[in-house]
Amino acid sequence: MVTLFVKGLLYGSLIAFVNLVEPGIRLLRVPLGTAPLQLVSVIFSFVVTCIIIFILQISQIIGGRTLRDWILGRYHRPRPEERFFLFVDIVGSTTLAERLGPGGVHQFLNRVFTLASDPIDDQRGEIYQYVGDEMVITWTEAAGRREGRPIQCFAAIETALDAAAGDFVRDFGFAPRVRGALHGGPVIVGEVGGRKRDIVFHGDVMNTTSRLEQVARDLDRQLVVSADALRRLADADQYALEDLGAHRLRGRSGPVQIYAVAGPAI
Repeated sequence: MVTLFVKGLLYGSLIAFVNLVEPGIRLLRVPLGTAPLQLVSVIFSFVVTCIIIFILQISQIIGGRTLRDWILGRYHRPRPEERFFLFVDIVGSTTLAERLGPGGVHQFLNRVFTLASDPIDDQRGEIYQYVGDEMVITWTEAAGRREGRPIQCFAAIETALDAAAGDFVRDFGFAPRVRGALHGGPVIVGEVGGRKRDIVFHGDVMNTTSRLEQVARDLDRQLVVSADALRRLADADQYALEDLGAHRLRGRSGPVQIYAVAGPAI
């Protein structure tokens, strides 16, 4: 209903603007009385509306923030940023892929990722990429710090999937569960590639988050968080944390202190 209202308001305002101001007539410098003015206005309305819809569709494919950053050239030159990264993968998806086949698992993953979209948007996260059965979600430190948004995002994704569990069991015979790892720190952000360009993140934070996800898998925890990420989060004390100790992660010279999020603090 919100989408319908917003689109109706935007499109209606555009059409009303065209009919009242007649920008098509002014832009094309059509003298009054020499052309069917209403036809020109309608054609102009359709062209502008199609352009707007095209931009909206492209922004859905590559992400609104990514499109904005490309247009503004924000990352044309690499720049350092402090960011949170939340890796979320689906438990047991490999076995499910063998049972459902490529088409079935695609439908399954698409439904999971679609349900996760609203919680990510609500918590001001950005979907960096989908990798197989995994989502990589990121926040700038300023955006993610408030109210422990990355942890809230993971909890909201779990809630959305739990609410749809019955539909998943009916359609796929399997209710999805997710597992996550959260870390934060400095990265370099910039455009890479030639014919196909993309905005990517480079730094130890990405590798460490991936290793933390393996720790969550090995210790059978739903969400693990590094001490570095916790220090950067506001209101982290609202969650019950299980101290998992310091772990040596592959590729890291020193140990990383890790906690499991057990739920809201009582």
